[in-house]
Amino acid sequence: MSTFGTRYRTATVDGLEVFYREAGDHDRPTLVLLHGFPSSSHMFRNLIDALADEYHLIAPDHIGFGLSAMPAVTEFEYSFDKLTEITEGLLDQVGVERFSLYIHDYGAPIGLRIACRRPDSVTALITQSGNAYVEGFTPFWDVLFAHATDRAANEQAVRGLLTPDATRWQYTHGVPTDRMDRIAPETWLLDQAGMDRPGNTEIQLQLFWDYQFNLEIYPGVQEYFRTHRPPTLIAWGKNDEIFGAAGAEAYLRDLPAAEIHLLDTGHFALETHGDEISELIRSFLRRVA
Repeated sequence: MSTFGTRYRTATVDGLEVFYREAGDHDRPTLVLLHGFPSSSHMFRNLIDALADEYHLIAPDHIGFGLSAMPAVTEFEYSFDKLTEITEGLLDQVGVERFSLYIHDYGAPIGLRIACRRPDSVTALITQSGNAYVEGFTPFWDVLFAHATDRAANEQAVRGLLTPDATRWQYTHGVPTDRMDRIAPETWLLDQAGMDRPGNTEIQLQLFWDYQFNLEIYPGVQEYFRTHRPPTLIAWGKNDEIFGAAGAEAYLRDLPAAEIHLLDTGHFALETHGDEISELIRSFLRRVA
């Protein structure tokens, strides 16, 4: 195996095991990859291989996802604030002081909290369906915001987002026919296997409910953008019906120099446009990091 190849590691943060993938030379510029729902660091497997010759990459599994610990909701505070604390603890253990952030879906409120707390540590942002503006929310979110208002009345409806059909839809919706054969079927099978573990449904329902508080950090995030002007690459599926393209374009309001690419695909753009995104990242980071 190449010295740049992926290593599969576990660290203990606040008494919990955090699984992460690491590749590349630690002395090279670091890119931290933060996954979304319902995935894990597995979503970055090909991107890590593509960039490990030039960059140091770290991709953790959030608590409750992938191979990281999955304590019960009665034993751990499943909130985006807490997931951010765990991620920061991992970065401190790994010894990363300056890094770029790749944020996707759930990874966005985690990564953007880190950026606001450690603005001098973040050298650049890459966002792929990583929302920071209310414009990005589509009708997909109607049931989730209803659940935030009244959990009991809407729980059955949001449980529908945890089914195999819903998971597969996240990967296939908005993908052109000629790109459909690029999606590895184990992606949604692995995601579903994670959610089907005993106790994981309660975890996902809690995070669905907690998501409402991410909107409260948006004004501070946008002020961070205006004040610190982090170099930003936007590589977003223009057909994404979870975080719509309007959410990508909204970044330009506070970061007019951001580089934006709306790709002809859906929510998991790395599956269908991984080669294109890896080259966009390589060119972007060579210029800014």
